[in-house]
Amino acid sequence: MRDRRTTAILSALLAASLAAFAGPVPAQADPTEPNQVQGLTVAQGDGYATLAWTPVDGATDYQIERTPVAADDTATGPAVITGVWRPNRQINNSSPTFADAGFNPGARFQWRVRARFGTTAEAYSAPVAGTTRAPWGDPAVPGENLRTQWETTLAAQYTSDVNEYAYTAAVDELSDRVRVTEIGRTALGRPINMFVIGYPTPPATPAAVAATSPLMVNCNVHGNEPGDREACLIMARQLAFSNDPRTLDLLSHTTVLIVPTINGDGRAANTRGNSTGQDLNRDYSLIRQPETFALVRMLRDYRPVAGYDGHEFGNSSAGDLPMLPPRHQNVAQSIFDESQHMIEGHMYSQGAKDGWWPCPYGCNGGGNVGLSEETILRNTLGLKNVVNSLLELRSSGGTTRPDEGNTANNRRRKTFSALWTFQQFLDYHRANLKEITSARADAITFQVSNTGRIVFRGSRPIPAYPSPHPGEAPPPLDAPRDGQVLDQAPCAYKLTEEQYNGERTDGPAGQRTTVAQRLAAHGHKVVKVADGYVVPLAQPERGLIPLLLDGQAVEKLVDAERVYPTVTGERSGQLVVSGVTCLRDATVTGPVRVRAGGTLIATGSSITGPVDAGGAAGVFLTDTAVEGPVRVAQSSGPVVIVDATVTGPVDVSGNRGDAPLVAANTVTGPLSCGGNTQAPDNLGLSNSVEGPKSGQCASL
Repeated sequence: MRDRRTTAILSALLAASLAAFAGPVPAQADPTEPNQVQGLTVAQGDGYATLAWTPVDGATDYQIERTPVAADDTATGPAVITGVWRPNRQINNSSPTFADAGFNPGARFQWRVRARFGTTAEAYSAPVAGTTRAPWGDPAVPGENLRTQWETTLAAQYTSDVNEYAYTAAVDELSDRVRVTEIGRTALGRPINMFVIGYPTPPATPAAVAATSPLMVNCNVHGNEPGDREACLIMARQLAFSNDPRTLDLLSHTTVLIVPTINGDGRAANTRGNSTGQDLNRDYSLIRQPETFALVRMLRDYRPVAGYDGHEFGNSSAGDLPMLPPRHQNVAQSIFDESQHMIEGHMYSQGAKDGWWPCPYGCNGGGNVGLSEETILRNTLGLKNVVNSLLELRSSGGTTRPDEGNTANNRRRKTFSALWTFQQFLDYHRANLKEITSARADAITFQVSNTGRIVFRGSRPIPAYPSPHPGEAPPPLDAPRDGQVLDQAPCAYKLTEEQYNGERTDGPAGQRTTVAQRLAAHGHKVVKVADGYVVPLAQPERGLIPLLLDGQAVEKLVDAERVYPTVTGERSGQLVVSGVTCLRDATVTGPVRVRAGGTLIATGSSITGPVDAGGAAGVFLTDTAVEGPVRVAQSSGPVVIVDATVTGPVDVSGNRGDAPLVAANTVTGPLSCGGNTQAPDNLGLSNSVEGPKSGQCASL
């Protein structure tokens, strides 16, 4: 998707710093040299320097040279080619930039750039010298002076688990903006900590955090891919102690959630998988492992609206920063579109400004990657209506970063490129929160309507752009195969007692969870009926439920029974619900009464008459119009009233199950809620109510 809107807030935030800094003075070379680069400038960032220059007509690429120098700019070491600029690095390749990285922050260097025509190198530009930005934080200020093991060893060592815990605790202790919470434990018992960061203090409860439309960074799922983790630990310090206007503005408008190490066992062992050998990024839907179970439960409680998931990628020909949105076809179109805009509309353009090279994951011969497995976090997040992207740090320097035979140089480039990405993610969320939350709202209302086919495996295409362009080589399309599409979605799935509560054999011994526990961790609503358990699809994560419960699914938990609609078309007279009744595209003229123990699931329907449910096992009223009052009282199970249009009063009272969902409804009349065991929730989607809102629904 091409950039479709401006980001006015981001521009305003940048304006102050740009006004205070007119930019570096361009270096002018001797104009008598043919094809010599002119106008070289160097601007310093966190762990990188952005070089920009005037292009030379007809040049095929450019080489970047860096030389260590003393304060008087005399060389203290040899000149080295550290980068090669090619036109597919950026969308506006007529204004070349390059993010030179890998050096030790705080050192001083001289840079030169030369054009090449094929393999023929032209004269270098005039040199530009500068001191790179020191590691963030004043060494004399408590909190700011904290450093990770990776920083203190100049990237010779990664931060150990012991050092991470000490660093995390110190940040927590010294900053009022930070609360560190343990969201779970690894299979071997290591804590999985999460930074909760807000200004002046973070909200006190998960529900209060959810109300701020938070964003999340998951930093280290594969233990042998630690570059993002180091970036996250540095960013946590910056957010905790920086007093610059941008940081304070960001944290005043949202809450930042950072999970530095979900796979602590794999990080300690430097292995891709956890201690059982499981690739955790193939388990986020099934949540067989304690690590993935903990993260998914956190998503349920904290409800981030946007996320990034950090990895490293072994293709040395790829861009610096391969990225990818959630591609599974059950992800709502609005989530896919907004995720793509974050990547192509923001990361591509900002990368071109700062000299980084984002591209689609799989670009430039990356192979059969970036597919549609729902077990992968970017797809799981998309199915949970979270705008998000994968981030893959290119593991090796390759031909465009030839000075990374030095391990520390390679590690620094990866970590500081991740830090740049995550900071850009914060800026995107701040400037585009309205669009992000709108995409989420559209996704939830689409999902609860239970419309459209079910795809068990199959990805959305990533468009290819004409070369040269960062998006010229997208990943392959894995279209649904035969048997991987269900055109007529059921109303619900029914599980037996054994399927729901029976002992499982998947997962680590002694830490296995039942299907009941896993569905609860996902936040899926389940109705207890006389002979089993019913999971309606008329709920916010409709796209994920069949992937877990349908016998046709590729990686399922159980082979549950499909429950199809029982009432469709026109029906006159009173409708009495005593068992499980599913209405889809039905027109009911007459009252609907749900008896004690009955379950009503109505989607895409019209009811002319009152809906009265007293003591029901469950009530799901979504994408449905009711001309008459709606009363749901004393239910023992879930209550979901989302995207309904009610001409009359709505009363939700005395229900004993989970928090009733009352969201995105249009009510011509009063909305009253009281005496529910858990207060109703609107998931951040306000109800339009012409009458008064009272009781537990007063703020909905």
